[in-house]
Amino acid sequence: MKKILVTGGTGYIGSHTIVDLVQHGFEVINADNHSRSSRSILEGVEAILGKKIKTYQVDLCNYEDTRAIFQENPGIEGIIHFAAYKAVGESVEKPLLYFENNLHSLINILKCVAECSIPNFVFSSSCTVYGNPDLIPVTQSTPQRPAESPYGSTTKMGESIVQQTMNSLPGIKAILLRYFNPVGAHPSNLIGEMPIGRPANLVPAITQTAIGKLAKMQVWGTDYNTRDGSCVRDYIHVSDIAHAHTLALEYLMENKNSSNCDIFNLGSGNGFTVLEVIKTFEEVTGEKFNYEIADRRPGDVEAIYANNEKAVQELGWNCKYTLEDMMRTAWDWEKKLAGKI
Repeated sequence: MKKILVTGGTGYIGSHTIVDLVQHGFEVINADNHSRSSRSILEGVEAILGKKIKTYQVDLCNYEDTRAIFQENPGIEGIIHFAAYKAVGESVEKPLLYFENNLHSLINILKCVAECSIPNFVFSSSCTVYGNPDLIPVTQSTPQRPAESPYGSTTKMGESIVQQTMNSLPGIKAILLRYFNPVGAHPSNLIGEMPIGRPANLVPAITQTAIGKLAKMQVWGTDYNTRDGSCVRDYIHVSDIAHAHTLALEYLMENKNSSNCDIFNLGSGNGFTVLEVIKTFEEVTGEKFNYEIADRRPGDVEAIYANNEKAVQELGWNCKYTLEDMMRTAWDWEKKLAGKI
């Protein structure tokens, strides 16, 4: 089995990706400091797979501790790098925290890539690199606008760091996966999104309000230039996102890449407004919940969704889950957390 290091593997997307990798024949090593994740998620991963996952509790901003993982695990053939802070609102409030954590950890990992000649690297990127685009859907060649948040800035800088590093490392190649809005949970109800504190993302805010953890939630602005005034996003099931990482690794390992650093959008290709997502949740679950209209939130992009043709054609990737599936699995996961399922 080919050995893969997943950083941030106890996080939301990382945990689902570990499941997908193992189910497709990879051996996985997980590195996570659990600063934004729960150890219980790893238990869920291991329950799904019926096996233990080798895990290091490491702060990747510490170079020596990071390097020790590679020294103790020779033969790593690929890395999927998720480890980063990702809350837009928090990044606006604490920009230096985001610059230090997200960039320092990436640089340390790339130092180890260079030293150990790890041939395949997949970087967890985001549609935030496009800012507020002039035209949608966005393609990989859509001009990038200024970042709307420090988180978006770290993502753009991270991409640049990876690209320029790959140019200096013959024989090492990378893929940047720009995904849009992952939501939902694993159909087993054993892993899902578990935000620390008040959720910054829409769907966990919906489910936590519907279950009673939150008294109400806010819709941040209904005066945008969209069909109902609320922001438009491209929502995609987390298991679909996870499988794309497996396909990306296989693509690199089979030397199908046309350059030393390729880029793919990961989105459903459809845009839904915040209010449409709320309506779909209520229709699928039969639950009504308390929300209010609030002012726009700093850092939010008005509307964005993906052109995903490149990923479909070159990676052989397709979305299997609908928006209804996303809402249903997210709600089942929330009920599981509350002991109601």
